[in-house]
Amino acid sequence: QVQLVESGGGLVQPGGSLRLSCAASGSIFSIYAMGWYRQATGKQRELVADITRGDTANYVDSVKGRFTITRDNAKNTVYLQMNSLKPEDTAVYYCNADLAVIATRGRVDNYWGQGTQVTVSS
Repeated sequence: QVQLVESGGGLVQPGGSLRLSCAASGSIFSIYAMGWYRQATGKQRELVADITRGDTANYVDSVKGRFTITRDNAKNTVYLQMNSLKPEDTAVYYCNADLAVIATRGRVDNYWGQGTQVTVSS
């Protein structure tokens, strides 16, 4: 069984910062791409940023220059540093990972975390 557990969400004022963390646990053989998605009320879920095992990162245009995604492969953890937050960043943020488990190491499946709320408001 694999779990992705997010932490670090909360309420912050515009211009503030938050750091999200997502730790993968379970019978993991290898983790490939990891990423963060978000879903605001009444909107579709969108990719915020993702990162390959080799640390190549990709960002949606609206967060470029403000958010930074990093990962620690030894800890099976991905982070999202969010600076200069805006009210439009308010959403539930979900961790996502492509990984293989020990039992079926040849097969890569996609996993989601449960989500963490980020609210940017004065």
